[in-house]
Parts: sequence; structure tokens; C-alpha cells
Amino acid sequence: MDIIAATRHGKVRGRVDGSIASYLGIPYAAAPFGVHRFRAPAPVEPWEGIRDALEFGPTAPQRPYRPPLDRLIPDVDIPGEECLNLNVWAPRTVGEPLPVLVWIHGGSLRNGSAAMPLYDGRAFARDGVVLVSINYRLGVEGFGVFPDAPDNRGLLDQIAALTWVRDNIAGFGGDPGRVTVCGESAGAISIAALLTSPRAAGLFHRAILQSGPPHTVTRDKGARTVRAMAKALRVPATAEGFAGVDRERLLDVQDELVGRADPVSGGPGFHIVVDDDVVPADPPPPSVDLLLGCNREEYRLWFVPSGAVERVSRLTLRLALLKFRIPGRVARLYRAGRPDARPGVILGEMATDLLLRGPLNRLADSRLTDSRPSGSRTADSRPARTFFYEFAWRSPVLELGACHALEIGFVFDNLRHGEALSGPDAPQPLADVMHRAWVDFTTSGDPGWTAWDTRRPVRVFDHPGTSTVLAPRQEELRAWL
Repeated sequence: MDIIAATRHGKVRGRVDGSIASYLGIPYAAAPFGVHRFRAPAPVEPWEGIRDALEFGPTAPQRPYRPPLDRLIPDVDIPGEECLNLNVWAPRTVGEPLPVLVWIHGGSLRNGSAAMPLYDGRAFARDGVVLVSINYRLGVEGFGVFPDAPDNRGLLDQIAALTWVRDNIAGFGGDPGRVTVCGESAGAISIAALLTSPRAAGLFHRAILQSGPPHTVTRDKGARTVRAMAKALRVPATAEGFAGVDRERLLDVQDELVGRADPVSGGPGFHIVVDDDVVPADPPPPSVDLLLGCNREEYRLWFVPSGAVERVSRLTLRLALLKFRIPGRVARLYRAGRPDARPGVILGEMATDLLLRGPLNRLADSRLTDSRPSGSRTADSRPARTFFYEFAWRSPVLELGACHALEIGFVFDNLRHGEALSGPDAPQPLADVMHRAWVDFTTSGDPGWTAWDTRRPVRVFDHPGTSTVLAPRQEELRAWL
């Protein structure tokens, strides 16, 4: 059965399935090509009549993950230029305006889309939350740094999508005054930037960061990938020069340069840059409630399927310690806590803490009210709260363990579409508990456990037992300070 909703640009036709209405592929900005390529997002042209919103819209240009990740995180490729679109799931009938959760996908700022089946928003709509998922420009189109184009275009796309939510979500039953942004990996890194961006002020009221800490680089460092691509393409390192290159050729060269890079091992890639416009150099403390955390064995998504966890020798480990300037005392501490672990496991555990768990702990500590008495407060002057979690359930698939991205199927209560990572027997009771915590935080700002304080409480999601643990692994985390 069809259902009609009104936006400021025109009416859209969605579909009703049981008690849930879905609206797919709604444009929130003009197609970012032609005159709009490498520009800030432009407004959508209004349309006459009723526009179908029955199928997912085009995805941002990209190449799929390389093997073996392509089997574990299958991308969706939908051709077309109107890739700045979003999807809405909402209860078919709504009384009082409902809280809104806006999902920003991950993918190292070069992969992913809102059309992935894993991100289906039906379970959130079922439980009284309007779920919005968005596409944004990726790779060099969205995050390439040029002298003749705005920086952080993909981030500007996200802000445009949040502006659309503010202006239109009431027509779908959502409350524009109760918007939570939620993202994983690069999506969480994006949200960390949005938290401090003056351009995003007032567009959301709570935030969830899954496995992605604050991370920005200088414009010069951010431009290195563009310079390398320009050399390979034999064109100037400018937006004008890149605009003259065939899009498929551009994607091929991008994939050749960054396709093998990953967040743990490093390599050339794309980053959010400090530009003193969208992303300030000296940002204020975030003034919204935060839910943040990571998975216990993030590194295993990259180290295990590729065989790196077996290939890393003691010599490789020593070289990695030198490359990342990890003090010997830190390595000795990790070895002492895992006397039987292979060098690849030691390196992976340190990389997870260096890149994810440590920065997220420092972000949580920075928001303690006793350390920032005049900052980190909500709009109603209540001290902003922080809630920390760790996902610990271990997947049996390829011995992935509690790896990066495994938690998403549990958060969305969508285990069927997460089987590539979790297998067919993932525990539904754990999905029930974790999904409910995200619903409760989106609805009330309280996911159901003690807020972060000097005791450092962490909610550990595992099966069969989920519990709150005080200051887990603090000795190792303090060693990085």
C-alpha cells in the first residue's frame, strides 16, 4: 500500500509494510555533478505532483572493497547522479511527534551507502523512532582537498541532510527538536567533527559514536592523496583538472592508491580537514549527550581475513613499534598481559587502543563536569552526559571475534542482514538488549547504565551476560598518556 508525505520541495510516495512506512531515495540536495561538481551542496529543485520514493536512490561513486572484505561488507552500487539522497522509516500512524535517529554510514570516507540492507530502519520505526539514513559524497569527490573547491564537501553534504531533517521530518511524524545523530567508523568520525562545527549547531541534540573517534588533519596532509592522484592522472591537482577526467578513470586511480589502506595498518586515504569554516582549529567542547564506544577486537576485521595476524613476526612488530613511535614500556605491558599471544595479536590490540579505545576514553574524560565546569552542557544548562560501551561478543566467522562493524546488526536488530560478519546463529537476546539501549538513548538520553564519571563505567555487551564494568584495562590505556 502507498502512503504520501509532504516535504518543502514536493510530495513523495512511500510504501507501507504492516505498521511501518518507508520512503526511499528522497533527494536532499542537487546532484553533485555538472556545474555542482566539487562544489558545496546546492538546493534541490522543487517538483510538481508526487515523486515516487519506493526504491533506494543512486549511491555515491566508489569501487567495492577489495577481497576478502568484499565478502564480509558487501557494497551496494546503484548508478545515477542524484546520490545526495536519504531514506526514512517511520510508524504508519503517529500521534505525538517521535524522536529521530539519523544514521551516517562508515567506510573510510570512500565506501558505503545508506542502501545497504544492514541499515534497514524498520526495527527503530517499530519501537517508536523515526530512522533516517543518508548518502554523502565519498573519496576524492567528497573529501579531496583542492585549492579551488570547498573543503570537507562530504561533511557539508551531511549538514545539508541534517538541515533537511530539521525542515521536513515533522511531515513524517518526527520531532525536529529531538534528533540524534548516529554513525559507525567514518560515520562516527564525521559526527565527532559535526559536534564542533558551527555549521551544524542546533541541527541535532544527542550523538552516538560507534568505533570512530575525533580525527582531523591539516589541509596540507589532507591534500597528499589528491597530489598523488594528480601525478598518476597527469593533471593539475585542482578541482578543475580533476573535473576533466572520466569518472571511471578517476575511481580506478583512487582505488589503486587507497584501496589497500585500512584504519589500523594505515596508508593513503581521505580525511576530514581543519578548515576554520566547517571544522574549526580550536573547537568548543560538545554540548550534547554522547553515547560512544568500540568493539573489543576491532583490528580483527583487517588482520584476520587478510592473514596479517599470522604473518606479523617479532621483527615486524618491532618495526611497527618504531613506525608508530610506541614506547617499549607499552609493548612490554601488552606482552605481559597476553603471554601466549602471537605478535600479530599484540600489534592489533595496541593498534585498537592507540586509534580507537584510547581517543574515545580521552573524549569521555574531557567531558567530565569537574574538569570543564563551564563547558559540555546541554541547551537547558544540564551538564552533558557521556555513556561508554564495549561490544564483546565474538563472531565465529573466520575467527573474526569482536571485530570492527560486528555490532551494527545488533544495533539495528537486523541480524539476518549481518550474517556475513556474525554467522547465522548470532544471539537475538543480545540484539534485543543493544537495540533497546540505542532506542532509549535516542528517546530519553539515557541508555540504561551509569553515565561516565571518575570511576569510568563501561557497559559491556556480551552474551549470555551484559554488565557494567568499572575502568576496564585502565593500566594499558594509561600507558599511552
